Amino acid sequence: MVIPARAVHGADAARGTTNTPEMLIRRVGRGDEEAFAELYDIVAGPVLGIATRVLRDHARSEEVTMDVLMEIWQRAPEFDAQRQRVLPWAMTVAHRRAVDRVRAAEADTRCDSHAGQSELRWCFDEIVETTLDRIEHDAVRRSLDELTELQRRSLVLAYYGGYTDNEVSEALDKPVGTVKARMRDGLIRMRDAMAGQP
Repeated sequence: MVIPARAVHGADAARGTTNTPEMLIRRVGRGDEEAFAELYDIVAGPVLGIATRVLRDHARSEEVTMDVLMEIWQRAPEFDAQRQRVLPWAMTVAHRRAVDRVRAAEADTRCDSHAGQSELRWCFDEIVETTLDRIEHDAVRRSLDELTELQRRSLVLAYYGGYTDNEVSEALDKPVGTVKARMRDGLIRMRDAMAGQP
């Protein structure tokens, strides 16, 4: 399913208003294809960028992008724009799908797993920086900056990367118990820090 890029049409364009992704996804949830075309224009570029950075293969990155856009179309009716924002959610889905592709390729080729994990960690660090720069949740970024390095990296891997506790432990070369304790302490510190922000 290929959707052509379009500009804002009709009454919205005449009024000069700009639909936010959260406004558009509500319309997409009701089957509005024009809203989906507008949302496509907003989301496709960042999603393709995330996929390309992880996969480093344009064709596979385009496949991931189309998968993510199809998921947006399918999940739009149940998407709760009050609880989360569309662009960060779409980028997280794209990152997880791209990482899954990398892992599947590594399993298929049985390459040197240590080198693959090192490259994956390097790619992930770069993606986290890009993602955090784009996400509009300044409060989350500020509270992440207040954490220790181990707390921050553990939480970023777990919540932005979708890593399990064991995978975080392996990536950071720390015991699972230590990782769990640092994530718990980090979440408590973030909660307290965000409670004090406007």
